[in-house]
Order: sequence, then structure tokens, then C-alpha cells
Amino acid sequence: MAQLWGGRFTKETDQMVYDFNASIRFDKRLFKQDVEGSIAHVTMLAKQGILTDAEKKAIIAGLKGIKEDVENGTLPIDYKYEDVHSFVEANLIDRIGDAGKKLHTGRSRNDQVALDMRLYTRGRVLEMDELLKKLLTVILSTMEENIETYMPGFTHLQKAQPVTLAHHYGAYFEMFKRDRQRMKDIYKRMNYCPLGAGALAGTTYDLDRNLTAELLGFDGPTLNSMDSVSDRDYLIEFLSALSMVMMHLSRFSEEIIIWNSNEYQFVEIDDAFSTGSSIMPQKKNPDIAELVRGKTGRVYGALVSLLTTMKGIPLAYNKDMQEDKEVAFDAMDTVSDCITLFTGMLDTMKFKKDNMAKSAMNGFTNATDAADYLVNKGVPFRDAHGIIGRLVLYCIEKDTSIDALSLSELQAISDKFEEDIYDAVSLKTCVEKRLTIGAPGPDVMKQVIALHKEYLDG
Repeated sequence: MAQLWGGRFTKETDQMVYDFNASIRFDKRLFKQDVEGSIAHVTMLAKQGILTDAEKKAIIAGLKGIKEDVENGTLPIDYKYEDVHSFVEANLIDRIGDAGKKLHTGRSRNDQVALDMRLYTRGRVLEMDELLKKLLTVILSTMEENIETYMPGFTHLQKAQPVTLAHHYGAYFEMFKRDRQRMKDIYKRMNYCPLGAGALAGTTYDLDRNLTAELLGFDGPTLNSMDSVSDRDYLIEFLSALSMVMMHLSRFSEEIIIWNSNEYQFVEIDDAFSTGSSIMPQKKNPDIAELVRGKTGRVYGALVSLLTTMKGIPLAYNKDMQEDKEVAFDAMDTVSDCITLFTGMLDTMKFKKDNMAKSAMNGFTNATDAADYLVNKGVPFRDAHGIIGRLVLYCIEKDTSIDALSLSELQAISDKFEEDIYDAVSLKTCVEKRLTIGAPGPDVMKQVIALHKEYLDG
């Protein structure tokens, strides 16, 4: 068993205890960050005169050699080591001798793992931001092409008022834009370096923590050594933000599943993002949308798991905190895959525009506009509301729509109806009359799209 702490103990750890305690199976993905942090650490140690220049060069050359060999496959990460830090240090000592034993000067595994996890998470935050930007680009492209693609807007899953596909997609643009803003907030708040905090109380060595932070691209060092090694707020924030991303993806997926159904037939999902049935040859299933919806619970679970792990931990570091990694890694991988596949599905999806417009007309989505028409003819709103209610009931009995009724049928219900009612309740008019910013009218929609383009180009 390769351990860094054996001097205090008089006998070997039980193998089952050792395996239970070890983290190398999952923390091996922190290998690059561990090497990167170690190079910065020894650079600082040499600058402070704690290591000689020759020792610094030997250690850095050894670390780079290990990194190269791991990446090209000639040096596998061996599970006989307790963690990735032990693996790196033991191999370094094997390669360069006693100089390698000085790598850990002024450092604890507590601040080392805190640094590695922070570096790793910081990189994943940037990755998620970029994936969300690609998703927003696809959404915006669809918006630009569908400013006059009419469809029903819904409340309570019932058809409410006519909107456009551009307007509907615009709601998701806002959601994913907020998700990107959360990524930037997390990055800014987490971008402080814990290295130099030691086990919990700093170190007696004359470290230059500002230099280490600068070398690693942080805004500065953390300001309390106890918090430095026991803080997982940044990771909980990230999992919370990822849960929000998945919630938005899941809502969007649910709508695509509905739109793909035989009852709606609003969309045609590309074959590359669908599967068939093993027994029913007619089926084309929206599996990607369903899996994204399903995996949302998995990401929520990671957030709740880490919140629960952290809720009763006294200062400072405790072994419980090792439980942050597996759930976080799984959540990060899950969300990355979901955004990527969802973006591809959206980018290749086709819209059945005639079905969308027909659904809007058949669902009485223009009823509010018909009531507004009567109000403009001098009918009090409450009376107009009642008249249109009776009109809708008549249409239901006749299995027709308001715009399909003859003028005589309309006037039998109210003599205020005139020939201009047909233009007033057309989908085009219903949408174009909505001109406040944020509404589906084409002029304001173009303004919003221009703002979105400016945002994505920024």
C-alpha cells in the first residue's frame, strides 16, 4: 500500500479499510490539476529560497515527464496508491530521488485537494458556459427563421393566445442566458487560491501565496486557512446552477415530447436523435428528450447529496468531504452530455408549421382578441367577455372556429360584429398587435433578436 503517512502507525491498514478510504478510483481525473498545482507550488518555493533552483528544475522536469507518460499511456494510474497525490509524488521520487521528497514542503493534502478540485471545477464552469453559448446560438437561429411561424401559446397546458415559434423559443433563450450568468457569478466567487492554507492553520514556511495564486490564474489567495480547506460552497453553487440548467432542459424536453406526439405533430425529430420500437414498426420515439428529462433527477440528487454531506461538518477538514467528488463528477458529465445532445437535436429538428398554425386557430387562441374587438366597438369588457364565451360554446357545438363562422352567425350573437372581425381575429393580426417589448409582435421580436445577437457576440 502506497501511503504518505505511515510513520505514525505500527501496523498496516486493513485492506478493506484501505480500499474504503482510498479515492484514486475517482480522483484520478484531478491528475492534470495536481501536476499544474505542484508546478506552481515548487516555482513559488524556489522563488522564496525554500528550494534551490536546481531542485525546482528537477521537480518540474519530473512532473512534466510523469504528465506526458500518463497522457501517452505509458504510465497507467495505479490503484495501489491511495489517491492521485500519492501517485504523483511516489512516481516523482522514483524518478528524481530525494529532490522529489521536497515537493510537499509547506503543503498539506488538505489544501492540495482543495486546490485540485477548485481548478477542475473552474474548468468545468467555463466548459458549461461555452456549451450553453452554443445552445443559445442554435435557439437564436431558430428564432430568426420563425418570427412569423404561428402557434398556440399555452397556460395550464390549454391553448391560450397565439404566439410565434420565435417568441416561444425566446422564453428558453432567457432561461439559458440566466444559466450563463450564474456560471460567470460562480467563476468570479470561486476564483481564489486555497494553496498555502496547509492542513488548516497555514504553515511556518515563508510562502508567497499571492504568487501561487497568480501563477494559477486566480484573483488572489483565500483569506482564512480553515475555510480554505473545508469550503465546498463553490461546488454546491455549481451543482445548484447545473440543476437549474437541467430543469430548463427538462421543461424544453417535455414540450418537444408533446410536440412530437401524434396528437400535436408540431415537430419532426431527426432520425439521428430518435429510436424505434422493438415491436411496433410505426414508432419514432423522442429518446434524447426523454433521457434529458430523466437525468434531471440524477443531477438534483448530486446537489442534495453534497448539501446533506456538508450540513453537519465541523471545522475544518473531515474525510466526509471526499464524498464531494463522485457525485459532482457524475453531475458535470451528465449535464455536459445533455446540453451537447439536446443542442444537436434542436439544430436538426424540423417544424410542421401548418399544423402549428391550425392548432392555434382551432384552439380559440384568438378569443381574447375577439373580446378586444367588441370593446373597441363600445361593448364593456365584462359584457364582451360573456359574448365571446357564448361564441366559443357555439363553435364547440358546431365543431368549428371563430374565423370560420359566417358574418350572420356572428351577428346572431352580437350585432357589433362587422366584416372587419375576420382581420381582427386572424393569427397575423393577433400577433402583430402585440407590440410591447417582450411580446411576440414581429417588430419587437426583431429588436429582441438584435439584443440577443449583441449579447452572444459580446
